[in-house]
Order: sequence, then C-alpha cells, then structure tokens
Amino acid sequence: MTDSTQKKITDAEWEVMRVVWTNGKATSREIISVLQEKMDWKQATVKTLIGRLVDKGLLATEPIGNKFIYSANVSEQESVGGATEDLLAHVCTKKVGSTIAELIERATLSHADVAFLEKVIAAKKLTAVDEVKCMCTPGQCNCKQTGCVHEGE
Repeated sequence: MTDSTQKKITDAEWEVMRVVWTNGKATSREIISVLQEKMDWKQATVKTLIGRLVDKGLLATEPIGNKFIYSANVSEQESVGGATEDLLAHVCTKKVGSTIAELIERATLSHADVAFLEKVIAAKKLTAVDEVKCMCTPGQCNCKQTGCVHEGE
C-alpha cells in the first residue's frame, strides 16, 4: 500500500474520488456537476472536498489555462483495499469469516460475481487453517476469557 492509501478518505471525499476515478481526469466544474446532481451539494462544498483531497496527496492538480485538471494519485482498487483492511482491523480475527459472509449477504451480486467468489473460496480452502487465533487485546472480545467461538463459526 502506498503512503497515499494510508490516508483516510471520508464518505464525502469518496464521492469526489469516484468521479475522478471514473473519468481519469476531471475539472472542478465536471466534479461539481456530477455531485450537484447526485448529492445536491453546493459548489463551495465540492471545492472544499477537492482541496482536502489535494492536501492529503490523493488528488494531483495540473494547471491548464485558468483551470485545474484533477487526477487520482491512488487507484480505486488500492483505496478499496485500504478500506477493507481498515474494516477487518476493527473486527476480532475470529469474526472475519462471518463479517465477509455478512458483506456477501448484503450485496447485490451478478452470476459472474458469484462464480468469481466461488473460485476465490475454492483457492482459499487450500490455505485455510483449522482454527483462527484471536489477536484481540483482553477486554476487546470474549475469546481469551471464555475460549468462545463466534457466531457463524
């Protein structure tokens, strides 16, 4: 993971980044246009978010005439990977499987998505362990106190 992906992207900043990722490059006017339609945000709000992303090093600016062209310094895939790591870091290691299952249950998936997930699961079976060890600090879960097995396992 690059240094840029370690910087947190807020929910509002994700909206800006999605516009830039989709277009490859975008002017503030293009970003504002999309987000005014989707989120009903004011121009000043979008410009503030763009400025924060530039300050975080997540957006690059290229001056062209009297405007700036913005491009992403981090890929969508890297950012999603970082967000996934953040989510899993907040969950007891014994609950990771049930957390992933919940994500799958909540998601709308195509047949192709399901087939891909089946391949990932089949490959994961080759390296699966008999028991996942709890890595929590005592007091953050009940594993070390009761030797519990979490729901869904």
